[in-house]
Amino acid sequence: MKQICPTCDIKPALERLGIKAINHGASTGAEWIETSGEQLDSYASCDGELIASVRQGTWDDYQTIMEKAQEAFKYWRMVPAPKRGEIVRQMGLEFRRHKEDLGRLVSYEMGKIYQEGLGEVQEMIDIADFSLGISRQLYGYTMHSERERHRMYDQYHPLGVVGVITAFNFPVAVWAWNAMIALVTGNVVLWKPSSKVPLCAVAIHNIIADVLKRNEVPEGVTNLIIGSSKHIGDNFLSDKRVPLISCTGSTAVGRRVGRIVGERLGRTLLELGGNNAIVISEKADQDMALRATVFGAVGTAGQRCTSTRRLIIHESIYDGFVEKLKNAYSQIRIGCPLDPDVLVGPLIDKGSVEAFKYALEQIVSEGGKIIYGGEVLEGKGYESGCYVVPVLAEAENHYHIVQEETFAPILYLMKYKTIDEAIALHNGVPQGLSSAIFSTDMRETERFLSHEGSDCGIANVNIGTSGAEIGGAFGGEKDTGGGRESGSDAWKTYMRRQTNTINFSDELPFAQGIKFVL
Repeated sequence: MKQICPTCDIKPALERLGIKAINHGASTGAEWIETSGEQLDSYASCDGELIASVRQGTWDDYQTIMEKAQEAFKYWRMVPAPKRGEIVRQMGLEFRRHKEDLGRLVSYEMGKIYQEGLGEVQEMIDIADFSLGISRQLYGYTMHSERERHRMYDQYHPLGVVGVITAFNFPVAVWAWNAMIALVTGNVVLWKPSSKVPLCAVAIHNIIADVLKRNEVPEGVTNLIIGSSKHIGDNFLSDKRVPLISCTGSTAVGRRVGRIVGERLGRTLLELGGNNAIVISEKADQDMALRATVFGAVGTAGQRCTSTRRLIIHESIYDGFVEKLKNAYSQIRIGCPLDPDVLVGPLIDKGSVEAFKYALEQIVSEGGKIIYGGEVLEGKGYESGCYVVPVLAEAENHYHIVQEETFAPILYLMKYKTIDEAIALHNGVPQGLSSAIFSTDMRETERFLSHEGSDCGIANVNIGTSGAEIGGAFGGEKDTGGGRESGSDAWKTYMRRQTNTINFSDELPFAQGIKFVL
């Protein structure tokens, strides 16, 4: 394994993004709050170096933000949607202008390779463009009334303060998926990012501050609170002033969020765990399947909710395809994510490394076999202790460890004989996010997409599980939470539906022909 550890020259980008040695941890949009909470240090997972620190927000800071957010909502909801869209468009332009620097920070703080960091910022740009279009298409339906001279229609109104809780693996894109659409639909946003990647959130609010000031947007429309869950946690979830909580995280976290918010009859948008599989038919284009599998399994070091975790291969091509996988894995370069030749960066922290090692022990103890990888890399270039060699493991679908989502580059290999068996294996896990089949047989692919096929929220043919365009609604079923964000009509999640009936006659007929005479 070739060691690669070039010097990460991140300082110029940090300066251009407005990142200081110590940063405030709360913002009401164009203004920062001088926070006084505990200091949170952010270390680069690639080299273990301190990047910068954040003075976290307190519950008092949260209360200040919430008061401003509630007041700002009264103004923002009455701004015409296309004008809200124009402000989001300007944010998109600023993301374009800062794309390289922001992509570099995402790569350095989170650990994904630079190309993926750039891709994540591109998602922000794309969703801003998409939301601009949505701002002129917040449509309702007109229905025919059973009563004469009556008109019925439905329309959508903003909810209020939308709480957005994001995970470390997509430190900027998931916020944008939620915030851009929430803003054009007339809501205000309060973002609580992962404490593992706080500087990305600080950078975003520095970037959009000028847009908000230029357009005289009041404080409280776009808000940020960086704080420990022991201070801003369950109390945030139980706050009735936040009608919608959008949470991206593990299934365990999602269950807690859903329970607490549900107890107050609030709304949740949950984007939780994935246990995604690719079915590779004997009629697959194996070169395409190989490339998609490798990117899906090792991209972001296996720390995507859409990462490929299971490979269901037809028995007739199993041995040959596995050899191709081994050969491809042997060529993967692991190292500093800012090195353009590197394909796999580090795991986010040593806790993730321990989870990776535990999973490998479980594979063997349950009867599986590790056929490639598994080492934790040490020495020059790997000083952070967070670099691992991606794993290929032969396993059975029913293994307890296979049924779980390990956020690391571990790919479980298994065989199938018939398409029925392949679909049963595919669906035989608690999660239901992303899925794929590689086949040139239309009957197989259509079967996979049919009612008796994939039970996931995303089902692909001849592309992998990882990566999604913003034009389609993103989300999954079962333990993945059922939420949908980003494209299609996911904007409706951020609004409340209202049915309206207008009587333009001089009579007062009742529905269902009821007679009521005083």
